[in-house]
Amino acid sequence: MSSRVIDPRKKATLGLINLLINCLVNIKDNTGEFLLRLEDGRVIDTKGWNDWEWTHGIGLYGLFCLYQVTGDMGVIDICRKWFRDQFDLGTTKVRRAVSFSTIVQAENRKNVNTMSPLLTAAYLHEKQLDNYAAHLDAWGEWVMYEMPRTEEQGLQHITYLVDNYQQLWDDTLMMTVLPLAKIGLVLNRQEYIEEAKRQFLLHIKYLQDPVTGLWFHGWTFDGRHHFGRARWGRGNCWVTIAIPEFIEMLGLPQGDGLRAYLVSSLKAQVDALVGLQDKATGLWHTILDDPSSYLEASATAGFAYGILKATRLRLFPKEERYISTAEKAIQGIKDNVSSEGELKRVSFGTPVFENVEEYKKIPLTSMPYGQSLALFALTEHLRTLL
Repeated sequence: MSSRVIDPRKKATLGLINLLINCLVNIKDNTGEFLLRLEDGRVIDTKGWNDWEWTHGIGLYGLFCLYQVTGDMGVIDICRKWFRDQFDLGTTKVRRAVSFSTIVQAENRKNVNTMSPLLTAAYLHEKQLDNYAAHLDAWGEWVMYEMPRTEEQGLQHITYLVDNYQQLWDDTLMMTVLPLAKIGLVLNRQEYIEEAKRQFLLHIKYLQDPVTGLWFHGWTFDGRHHFGRARWGRGNCWVTIAIPEFIEMLGLPQGDGLRAYLVSSLKAQVDALVGLQDKATGLWHTILDDPSSYLEASATAGFAYGILKATRLRLFPKEERYISTAEKAIQGIKDNVSSEGELKRVSFGTPVFENVEEYKKIPLTSMPYGQSLALFALTEHLRTLL
């Protein structure tokens, strides 16, 4: 009888993944520093697991990505419980006594960021792991017909706190456009899919820097400028993730014009990233082209995932510069996971600033999206060990 020998690299990666998940669902804000306090009385816990924001949406999708590779129903159970708890309470819970009219207003407060959990909900619904048809319909219809728009009908980056009048942000592709496209596929709404395609093109038009290939964090039609012209790390990583996801999600074939355009955009960005990676740590700076800004791990994890996935999907040739860049980034992530499973060097949520220096002041703290971006990266890395 032969005994199975488990690849020690695979075993070690799975061990880190399990640590990350445990930390993801148990993170707590013990100080209240990272609570989002709204004028209507709501308090949104962006750090802990028991609330509804983009931070949780990214966490859910990281768990689903792991399920796609391992078939582990345990992570699906975590997702289903989260949705059950949140849908029972309402997606925007009121945590103190307020008037009925305020509660109604709060419960109807949809935005770019709170759309993000619907991506995982759409996948779970598609695989008949739960039934979210009514929720997918309500949120998809809101994005298509009620969400505020900019000039040229871009999705205005509204959040809990501000409307961000006439603003496009690079985050929107991950948080709202991918969920919209997936809901379109699941509910057979072709108009959603076409709108998602148009949003990708529009965001590339206004946010990708034609000189460097990197992306600016934000653009406003109100004054027509890029604010502080920040080529911000985590904002860029959402693009590195979203483009391969979108191409795979829609099954865009070789020779498709949109696919070719998206790949050329992604390649310009990644070619720039290759030259900006910190050689000693494998990480990237929070302002990608500013070495005086701190090294940041969540963006690094997103870049690792996107580069590995783009290579696996053959969007890029398997050249040494891409492979080695991704491998260095993976090692950088592994080096920054603590014994408790916390990804270190993760910057807190970041608005668009008028000055690049403000990005350097954002505090570092464990966050669900940091855990999940590391989960993305290590899960994609796990595929290379199968």
